Amino acid sequence: MTILDWFKRKPKTARHYNTLPRRGFDAASGSRLFNDWTTSSYSSTEELKYTLGKIRARSRDLFNNNDYARRFIELCKANIAGPQGVQLQARAIEDNGSADKVANQIIEKEFSNWGKSCTVDGRLGWVDAQKLFVETVARDGECLIRLVRGYNNPYGFAIQFIEADHLDETFNEELKSDSKIEMSVEMDKFRRPKAYHLLVKPPNGIALVRGNDRQRVPASEILHGYMVNRPNQVRGIPWAVTAMSRLHMLGAYEQSELVAARVASAKMGFFTSPDSEGYVGEDVMEGYTPIMEAEPGSFEQLPAGMDFKSFDPDHPTTAFKDFEKAMLRGISSGLNVSYASLSNDLESVNYSSIRQGSLDERDHWRSSQRWLIDHFCRPIFEVWLDEALARQAVPLPVRKRDKWVKVDWHPRGWQWIDPQKEVAANIEAVKNGFKSLADVMAEQGRDPFDTLSQLAAEKELAEAMGLNLQLGEATERQPTTEVNDDGNN
Repeated sequence: MTILDWFKRKPKTARHYNTLPRRGFDAASGSRLFNDWTTSSYSSTEELKYTLGKIRARSRDLFNNNDYARRFIELCKANIAGPQGVQLQARAIEDNGSADKVANQIIEKEFSNWGKSCTVDGRLGWVDAQKLFVETVARDGECLIRLVRGYNNPYGFAIQFIEADHLDETFNEELKSDSKIEMSVEMDKFRRPKAYHLLVKPPNGIALVRGNDRQRVPASEILHGYMVNRPNQVRGIPWAVTAMSRLHMLGAYEQSELVAARVASAKMGFFTSPDSEGYVGEDVMEGYTPIMEAEPGSFEQLPAGMDFKSFDPDHPTTAFKDFEKAMLRGISSGLNVSYASLSNDLESVNYSSIRQGSLDERDHWRSSQRWLIDHFCRPIFEVWLDEALARQAVPLPVRKRDKWVKVDWHPRGWQWIDPQKEVAANIEAVKNGFKSLADVMAEQGRDPFDTLSQLAAEKELAEAMGLNLQLGEATERQPTTEVNDDGNN
């Protein structure tokens, strides 16, 4: 093709271009509609080292002053830690496969005694420590627990809560032997924590305290609790991070509506005159606008030449309720809780909707309970057991430590939404082998061994007193006869 032929060629139409095969994804489009959408990606450390402090400060402010943020914290404590906390049950087994009841009772009793005052300041028990750990991680994104071995108590062990402010997010260094410090966490080449560089004094506001020294604490003495969202994540993010903007804006909007409503209810109108002169109030000082107070059931004659303009703003607006509900639905999705739980709004809830919402929400709480057990309860128990065995505070042989460390943790359960239907369904599931009694009891946060032991003791006591209560005995359900509206079978 010559240059002349190239200029004479027929241009391709727009239809031709539209029929070309598309490559890629719409999410990567560079049109003007997506100009404000970021196209850069950073590591978790780069994203957090300059913003984590600000996010944590704003999160704390919300949980201090915002009603819905405070409600979320209380939901976390009530559903993850629970009213009685996560309960320990020792599971030591004899060589013949039977439970070592004596050893189990000793371990549970001694751990309970230690849990009455388990922190170095002596102010928190085991249940309170669980709740504080959950609240701190939910609000701040992370919590540091120092494992104080050799503490001056019979068990030689206690825990110390340390706020995340003692970890400077901007402290980053490359070390020898392929080690590095990222956001005050020292790690080896496999990114396994080796030590934590804690500020001796907490930061004073935005700037660090001048001359603030850092203390290098081995990772074996620190329990760093946070939710991991990315593979190389070193520090934790507040749980409400995606909902914080809406929570803040909704709080400001509600405050504005409240102020407007107060003004609307207090101010009735204005007096006007054609020549901007005329009536002046009796007790009005020079330079101030005349004000007349109104009383219920009173009428007053206007001065000559004056007109009255009523002041009747419509606040809160008619759209306030729907707007607030839409905002709270988005916030509850970001917090992973149901709208009804967060807002306490049961106005349009029926049995099916609240049951489905509760079941989905409970699955999320169970996942969080497992996180609490794996990252708080079990590690602390194992350190306590080692120190207690070494000091003979637990009168069991140290050589069988692997036997004593086998325990189960029982978090809180939930009552049935419709007990009659769900009890009947569980009976059928147990009878047909789809569930065990232990499964049913665990769903309610009850210990199967303790429950069955209690039933056996009550049955034995009832028989000794000549009573037949049929405790723990499954009874066949008698077929019911359906009756029509006319009373016929």
